[in-house]
Order: sequence, then C-alpha cells, then structure tokens
Amino acid sequence: MDSLFDIPEHASTGVPGGGSLGANTHASAPLAVRMRPRTLDELVGQAQLRAAGSPLRQLIEGDQSMSLLLWGPPGTGKTTIASIVSQQTQRRFVEVSAVAAGVKEVRAAIDAARNELAGGGNETVLFVDEVHRFTKAQQDALLPGVENRWVTLVAATTENPFFSVISPLLSRSLLLRLESLTDDDIVAVAEQALVDERGPAGAFEIDDDAQAHLVRLAGGDARRVLTYPEAAAGAARSRWERAHRSRHGRDRRGPGRPCATTGRATSTTT
Repeated sequence: MDSLFDIPEHASTGVPGGGSLGANTHASAPLAVRMRPRTLDELVGQAQLRAAGSPLRQLIEGDQSMSLLLWGPPGTGKTTIASIVSQQTQRRFVEVSAVAAGVKEVRAAIDAARNELAGGGNETVLFVDEVHRFTKAQQDALLPGVENRWVTLVAATTENPFFSVISPLLSRSLLLRLESLTDDDIVAVAEQALVDERGPAGAFEIDDDAQAHLVRLAGGDARRVLTYPEAAAGAARSRWERAHRSRHGRDRRGPGRPCATTGRATSTTT
C-alpha cells in the first residue's frame, strides 16, 4: 500500500446517482466513511431495524417510497441507513446540511428531484442531517417534496423529534429509533475495519488491552471507534518506518507487522 488506508482499485467507489457520500470514498477519506456499511446485513447493531419483516427492510427490499425520520445518538447509523436506502434502491443521493442550508437550498434540491423524475430519471433520496436545527419555515419547505413523493426524505436527528420536528413532517414520515451500540457491536466494528480491504487489510493489529480501552472511549459510537485506531495506526506506521530505515543495511530480515498500539514490529521470521 502507498498509504496506510489506501483503497484497492477494485473497491466500490460511490453511491449510485452521486451525492456527497459517493464523493467521500477516496483514499484520503476518513476510515469511518470508507467503512460505511453498504447493505442492511452489513450494518452492525440496530437489530430491531434489520429484522426480517421490519418496516425498514420492507421499505428497502420492496423499493417503496417512504420518508424516514431517524432518531438516535451520534455514530449509530443514521447517515449509513440513508446511504443504504439510496444504494439498494438505486436512487440518487442528495445531502442537505441543516447547519448550512436555508429554505432556498431545500427548495432547489426538491425542484431538482422533481425535474429528474419528470425527465424519466431516478428518484432521489434527500438526506437532511441534524434536521432539528431547521427552523419551522425550513421544515415547512420540505413538505411539498414529501407529500408529492418527489423525494424520499431521510431526516436524522439526535434530539427528540416530538419537540424539534413539526407535526406535519412527523405524520408523513416513518419514525425509527436507533440505540447506542453495545460493547460487542463496537468490538465487531473495530475488528472488521482492521481486516477489510477498505481499511488496513490486516496490516495492523490491536491488542486486547487497547481494544478494551477503545470500547470505553467509543461510548457506543461506531464513528469514534474507527477514528481512534486510524490515528494510532498512522503514528505506529511512522514510528515503524523510521526504525526500519535506521537499521536498514544491518538487518536484512523481512519487515514484521507493526502493532497499532505500540508501533513495534512483530518479526515474521523464525
């Protein structure tokens, strides 16, 4: 690998129809972004949403047009679910941030989706992150697109939607509650990331003590448990490469595999 977390050339590089998630699968994107699950079966945790016959699975597998309101703590899969809906139903993905967008941007996104449909194109998943930050007027601007199904709205919030989302939008959306990931879920996310081709692909390992510490730090947040080892692995790689260069010419043995928590190489020779 030229860099620690390079993506192999044959790896998936986008979401059908484009959108911000499709542009973030490049080699320098955060590991948490590149490790984003691509199907419901890859999603870790949220068993109540992934179960056979669940509303979310029926919506995706039946390719139904139903707007979603996802309520849960950070790092539990809200953006991931929006991405999965887009990918598995072959819809365009368009993201609007409630932090930066206004009524004008919301209307422009809905108009573009309506024009796409009128021209015989694909339907659009409109993802609104932190929808609780929208004013009432901004949330009102979403209603025509939802009512007429010009877009499949997927809105995410960490706040109680019964206090932060207008009633007309609530009544037109399927409300799904996401739970914090368990310790076992966090371990599964970390272990998968270490061996996946979108990450270090087995080039690094985390010892048991470090893994336990990561679980405590993550606090049920999958994004956090991928951010910490990515930074630690980068530092370990740098230390290992410096040590390897300093003894180059004196030690001809093959390079070992550095530990992401200590930076020491594990010899592969006997």
